[in-house]
Amino acid sequence: MISTRALWTLARAGNLRARVRANREGVTAIRLHLAGAAVDTGLLDSLAAGPATVGDLARRMAVEDEVLLTAFVRVVASAGLVRGQDGGSWELTAHGRAVVDDDLVRAAYQAFPGFHTGLYRDLRKQLAGGPPRRDVVEQGALIARISAGFQPFVLGRLTGSVAEHRARRVLDIGCGAGLQLAAMLEAAPEAVGVGIDADADTAALAEQTLRDRKLDGRAAVLRADLREAAQERSGPLAEPFDFVVLANVVYYVPADERGTLLRDVASLLAPGGMLFLVTSVAAPQLFSRHFDLLLRAQEGRMELPDTGELLAQLAGAGFDPAQPRPLAPGAPVVTLTAVRTG
Repeated sequence: MISTRALWTLARAGNLRARVRANREGVTAIRLHLAGAAVDTGLLDSLAAGPATVGDLARRMAVEDEVLLTAFVRVVASAGLVRGQDGGSWELTAHGRAVVDDDLVRAAYQAFPGFHTGLYRDLRKQLAGGPPRRDVVEQGALIARISAGFQPFVLGRLTGSVAEHRARRVLDIGCGAGLQLAAMLEAAPEAVGVGIDADADTAALAEQTLRDRKLDGRAAVLRADLREAAQERSGPLAEPFDFVVLANVVYYVPADERGTLLRDVASLLAPGGMLFLVTSVAAPQLFSRHFDLLLRAQEGRMELPDTGELLAQLAGAGFDPAQPRPLAPGAPVVTLTAVRTG
């Protein structure tokens, strides 16, 4: 039992509420990084096939230090990802199984202990003149995987717009894992489509999505930078499109180059064609501010767009834009449609 005197001393020393909060958030941070390590080391995957002893795990994971591995397994068990006992077998819990089986859960445990918090671990060096980050370049496939969490909110609006517009040729710029391109083709059975992404690993994910859904015969995926491909206008981009998706791309382009990007998009659309745009926007919420900082820390002068400025750039590029619609209450993510004039 803690004595009354000790409790009183603790309550009067410093800011008790702030101390409790700091410790609670510290434990949360440990749990987050622990789960990330359980993925990155291969521990959870090694238990996916069934129970295993520490010796079995050491062989599967190519680990030499079994004493350290035992301590690691114990702490992973204390977090509820595995269960078992020293000297016996260990197995996944329901929580651990979810990390293995649900790719969005897995991606979250890779991204948040990785580049999302790595930003702050390295920020002092970068503020002192250190090199910019390269998360967007080096973690493209992981970013595409974690962005898939927004898809259920986006796809309803997207497929409704495709069907209403009676699209026959659709283009997904920065197609990511190909989920939006697949959804458009399923919503418009007579349409053909093209996806384009500059990241080779991400484009490969899109191709796999199309194959899995048996849509690869109606679509092509290009590994290219849109701004270069739009100038060439060859191959799958030779004919104009009547529906284009630009999702989670705008903020990767420097603000003073976005007008050029949007004019390139307009050049790929037939007159009267529709642009469906999805983007996070600058807002006072914590994650919006964090995401803007993460972008600004990258090489390439990235930043979240201001809504008013984005609408003006769309109009200047030859679009008639509708007002943005929040994706969910309080979320700094919006969708908007814009029709190419002329």
